Amino acid sequence: MNSLSGVDLNLLVVLEALLAERHVSRAATRLNKSQPAVSHALARLRHLLDDPLLVRRPGGLEPTARAMEIAPALAEALDRMRHLLAPAGFDAATERRTFRLAMSDYGAAVMLPALLPLIRAQAPHVDLVVSQASREVMISQIVDGEIDLAFGVFPGLDRSVRSQRLFDERFACLADAAGLGGRQTMDLAAYLERPHALVDLRADRPGEVDTALAELGHKRRLCLIIPHWGVAPRLIAGTDLVLTVASRILPAPGNGLCIFAPPFEIPAFQFTQIWHKRRDGDPAHQWLRSRIQHLLDD
Repeated sequence: MNSLSGVDLNLLVVLEALLAERHVSRAATRLNKSQPAVSHALARLRHLLDDPLLVRRPGGLEPTARAMEIAPALAEALDRMRHLLAPAGFDAATERRTFRLAMSDYGAAVMLPALLPLIRAQAPHVDLVVSQASREVMISQIVDGEIDLAFGVFPGLDRSVRSQRLFDERFACLADAAGLGGRQTMDLAAYLERPHALVDLRADRPGEVDTALAELGHKRRLCLIIPHWGVAPRLIAGTDLVLTVASRILPAPGNGLCIFAPPFEIPAFQFTQIWHKRRDGDPAHQWLRSRIQHLLDD
C-alpha cells in the first residue's frame, strides 16, 4: 500500500471494527452494514495488505500477527482523523457519541449510580457500553483503541497511557456480628485463625491484603475466591468468614454484619481513570473525563 490514491479509506474503519469485535456479524452491526458488505471489505483488506488479517477459530475470528502489529497504529490514525473532522467543541446537550468503558463490578457500583443520571440529564444522546476485564486486558484495550476509558488500580503504565486519580480508597473488614461475641473488631491473632474470602479476577497473584500480611511474616487461609465484588458481602452473614475489601463496596453496618478496620496496616490505593494519549485532544472525551473526576474526587 504505497499510495493512498487507489485505497478506499473506509476499509480501515471496517478493519478497526473487525479487530474490536472479532466477529463479522457483530462488526456489521457496529458499522450499520450488512454482513456480506463486511465480508467483502475483509476480502479487499486481505488483498490490500497481503495478509489473512483474521483467521477463523472456534468462537470467532483470531487476528494474525500482522493484524495485531498494525492495530495500535490503525486506532491512532483513525482517532486523529475523527478529531480532525469533529466539531471544534462538544455540545453535550445535542451531540451523539458512544463511549466504551471498562471497569470491575466494584468500579460499576462506585461510579455508575452517580454517572448515569448525570449523562441522562446533561448528554441525553450519549450512550455508554460497559465491559469488564482484568487489569492487564483493560490496559491492552486502551492501547489498542478498543475502549475509551478504563477504571481501577493501574501501576506501571506505559508512557502512552494517561492516568488521573479519582479518589483514595482504604480497606475494611466484614464479618458476621454474632461470631464476634459482642466485640466490634478482632486482633491479628483472631484474624489469622479465621478462614477468609477473597475477591479477585485472578487468583494466581497476591493482592494488597496478602502482600501486607506477607511483609509481617503471616499468611491467611483463603477458603473462597470469587471474581464478583457485588455479591461478596452477601456471602458473609451466618458464616465464620472474614472479607477484607475496598470499603466503598461494603454495605451499611447492620443486618447481622459488623464492619471494622483491619488489625494490621494495609496501604490505601488510588482509584484512577486511564486513557490513551491519542484521546487527549478529543473534546467529548475531555468532557466525560472531567465529569467523572468531578463526581468522584474526594
